[in-house]
Order: sequence, then structure tokens, then C-alpha cells
Amino acid sequence: MGTEVLDLRQLRYFIAVAEAENVGRAAEVLHVSQSPLSRQIIALEAQLGLRLFERAKQRIRLTAEGREFLSEAKELVAQAARLESRGRQLGEGAAGTLSIGYVEGAVHSGLISDTLRVFRRGRRALQLHLMSLRSHAQLEGLRRHSLDVGFTYAAPPADDTLLQGAVAREERLLLALPPGDPLTESGRVTPADLDGTTWITVVRQPNDTNRDAFVAACAQAGFVPNIAYETTDPLTSLGLVSAGLGYAVVQASLAAIAPRDVSFRELPWFGRRVTIHLLWRRADERSAIAAFRDAVLQSPR
Repeated sequence: MGTEVLDLRQLRYFIAVAEAENVGRAAEVLHVSQSPLSRQIIALEAQLGLRLFERAKQRIRLTAEGREFLSEAKELVAQAARLESRGRQLGEGAAGTLSIGYVEGAVHSGLISDTLRVFRRGRRALQLHLMSLRSHAQLEGLRRHSLDVGFTYAAPPADDTLLQGAVAREERLLLALPPGDPLTESGRVTPADLDGTTWITVVRQPNDTNRDAFVAACAQAGFVPNIAYETTDPLTSLGLVSAGLGYAVVQASLAAIAPRDVSFRELPWFGRRVTIHLLWRRADERSAIAAFRDAVLQSPR
């Protein structure tokens, strides 16, 4: 036997002839001419140095060695078909692994569920690894290739040559009021109503910018908050509001899951919003990444 690699086409021809026990019928099944089919079988036998068939006038039958080779040939052809299918799935972004980072706001807003509902269609073989990470950790993860995409509060720097981003969702903020607070009876809350009042804020450590941005937005709106409590997530802040410890502003989608005794008021004059960015690597041209971006864009903004 030489060192030539087996030709899958020849193996398929061999399997068809072996199952039909007739070159003519096998040729009909394969939609090829009989003479080229016979030549391919003879070439395969020559390459293997093995007699595969016992030939008679009207019928050919496998030799004992041919029967053993048939079993192996079927397994190899089936494996090749599985490999081809897997390759197509990987190429189409329907298989493999995708690592997704997210901040809690992407969950609260429904952005994660809306995106995955669209993205998972036709991609059940694709494994998704979802990780709750702060924005700065996601930027590092994307740069180190431990993440493929990320939902962050922060956009990449404008001069970043590695990462690219787009706004995935924006939400207005609502004022959360404790039970029995006088402002629950007010039709409209003004900046003067909030000046000097007790507040609860979310601090995202390390490298937090949320507190400073919140204070700056309050000053621009015309009031100064007395920040008495700091939490690491908005749901904890709502728990403290429910306990009567102060006011908080949270993204509007959290009103649906807040404690029942917490009331909410619109602040149309407050110039701060929750913005979620989708981040990815500029050089990542995999179809799965493009499909994920498309799914994000199809979700409600």
C-alpha cells in the first residue's frame, strides 16, 4: 500500500457498490456512468493492495477482507459527514462557544433575555458562557480574549484600536420613594423638593465613576443630595428605600420588581440615564459575533 490519502469519493463509490452488489445499480444510485465507477473501484483496490470484491458475470460480492473494510469505510465516511456538518455550524456561528460579559443593568432592563431570545434561534449547539462582571473587568476580558462580547456601562475610549462599541439600550431613571413619604402624594417632584434630603447611591468599585456622575447631575439639576448610604447594586438600594432610609434613583425597568411599598416618580428634568453599551473586538469577524450584534440591534431600544 502506498502513502496516498484515501479519497472519500472512492470510499462512497465502494460503499454503494458493496451494498448494491452490482456496479450498474450502484451507478444509478450515484448518478454516474458505470465505466468510471468501475475504474474508481479498481483504483481503490490498487491503492490498498487489497482485493475487495469477488467478481462474477452478473454480480459482485465482497471478499472477507472487503466486508471488514466496508465497516471501517462506513465509519470514516460518517465521521467525515459529521466533521463537515460541524465545520459548517462553526462557520455559520451555530456551534462552538461564546463568552458574554454583562452588568446587572443589562439583566434588569431585559436586554440579555431579549437578545438571547433572538440569537438562540437556530443556534442550539452554540454554548453560551454568561459572566456577571463590572465594566472595567469586561474591557480587560475582551482585550485578553477571555470574553467575546460584553454589555457594559462604559463605552471603550474613543481612540481604542482594539475594541468597538455601540449603544445597546438606554433607560430613564425614576425616583424611588420610601413608604409614607410626603412626596408620594405630590403630583410633580421638583429639584427643591430633593435638596438636602437623604439619599442612597450605587457605588461600583473599583474605579467607580457612578457616584461622581450622580452628584454632578444633581448639581446641574439644582439640588444637593445628602448621600448617607452606598450600595453595590440597585436592588439593595431599593431595599433600603423600602426600609425608609432615603431616596434613590434607579432604572425604570426595576419598578416592576421593586418592593411593593416603594413608590416611583418621574424626573423629566433630571439629565441622567442608564446606558448599556455592547462591546466587541474590532478584528473579530466570526459570524457568531455579527449575529449577536444583529440580535442586540433587533431588541427594543
